Amino acid sequence: MTVASSVFLRDREEIEAIRQAARLVGRTLRMLQGEVKPGVTTEHLDALAETFIRDHGGRPAFKGYREYPASICTSVNDEVVHGIPGARELREGDIIGIDVGVEMDGYYGDAASTFAVGSASEDAARLMQVTREALSLGVAQARAGRRVGDISHAIQSHVEAAGFSVVRALVGHGIGRQMHEEPQVPNYGQPGRGPKLMAGQVLAIEPMVNAGAPDVLTRDDRWTVATRDGSWSAHFEHTVAVGTDGPMILSDPGD
Repeated sequence: MTVASSVFLRDREEIEAIRQAARLVGRTLRMLQGEVKPGVTTEHLDALAETFIRDHGGRPAFKGYREYPASICTSVNDEVVHGIPGARELREGDIIGIDVGVEMDGYYGDAASTFAVGSASEDAARLMQVTREALSLGVAQARAGRRVGDISHAIQSHVEAAGFSVVRALVGHGIGRQMHEEPQVPNYGQPGRGPKLMAGQVLAIEPMVNAGAPDVLTRDDRWTVATRDGSWSAHFEHTVAVGTDGPMILSDPGD
């Protein structure tokens, strides 16, 4: 490991260690996708995730982080991120963003997906599709020699061209030995601006996209971030290593 201006550059062994944690995140999300159904409670999904993570040698990284009380974040409809699992039952037509973090052998992985509960409306399906596409476009910029602003601009331009907005109050981040490291990775910005990307950096790239305005608020539980105007929101995220030949998605669940 080397450090350049507070940014960690991981060697091959460290990237592989992060991959193991991040791959378990991806596998957890894939498992949960099959459990997202009308009538299921978010606390049930949380229990399934914690058991799955621990059974596969990981630790739920969110549980206890800054006193967060659960293993995953479950954000429904107008909730953007950090929704706390509880007795809420999912209903037909809802969408739910699930964010998962795993620590394994001292390294962290982080990823999120938004799922439809039953059949999504045309508007909700389009919101999720555009957000997923924005993530792919942002990830494609994670190569040595580019800048953070190239990731940010790729996400913002795609989202806004579709008539949606990116949340500006929350950002992606570096990840590795800690859940949150430098640099911050906003979902808006100008190309060619911001810190230069270097091979060995590992980033959590995570567009948060609102159907309405970008403004958000934090609810009384001090965790759940929701849209201020009540519009629905989608969230997708990958843990990605910056490479000289292109990005490596570490949170791909594999086979």
